[in-house]
Amino acid sequence: MSVEVELNIKKYLDGDGGSEGRKPDARYTSFDYCFNYFRSFYERGESASLAEPTNLQMSCLQLGFYLASWGMLRGSAELLQKSARHLAPLVMTIAEADALLWEIDAHRYTEDNIQRLLDTARMFRTSYQGMSDTLVTKIMLGVFGNVPAFDSNFKKGFGVATFGPKALRNIGVFYRENSMIIDRYRVPTLEFVTGNRTRRKYTRAKVIDMAFFVEGML
Repeated sequence: MSVEVELNIKKYLDGDGGSEGRKPDARYTSFDYCFNYFRSFYERGESASLAEPTNLQMSCLQLGFYLASWGMLRGSAELLQKSARHLAPLVMTIAEADALLWEIDAHRYTEDNIQRLLDTARMFRTSYQGMSDTLVTKIMLGVFGNVPAFDSNFKKGFGVATFGPKALRNIGVFYRENSMIIDRYRVPTLEFVTGNRTRRKYTRAKVIDMAFFVEGML
């Protein structure tokens, strides 16, 4: 696979790859805020409370705005006809998810973990019928950070057709072959209130997502 990995990542981060770059109010920074929100519950050992009455509305709003920013509430998308409350079953599924999901990243795509990722996608589809690969993987990226978003750009750039075991194995191989570059660009997420960098870094899957999102636009 001949890809200018570092150049693509720089384009994404600097605002020359279909985004405005790393700015607190830029469209794709909605990922940072969604990821920060959900990850903070896991880091405190409180992921189960994401779906509690005091948190459910905010959990749905965080996930919903991220999905909107990332193009999932446009055109004929079913979500366009729904309120944020429609995401409540998904949030409940996230709150009950296997704790191991929060620790899976591209450097840990073992066969067991690949199966966990696929099982999670099936659980999400049970919560919300008719969910596409794009929607499933954007949710998994925004919440857990454990897979790239399998949208049309990523699929074209990475040369895959579907979200499945073969694609995940190939992502694992790609990471191992390009780990130094990918790890170098695990930049800190931005914090919502101040816009400053946090101590929480982009996952490896997120960096791979950026590289092939740009590649698919070329």
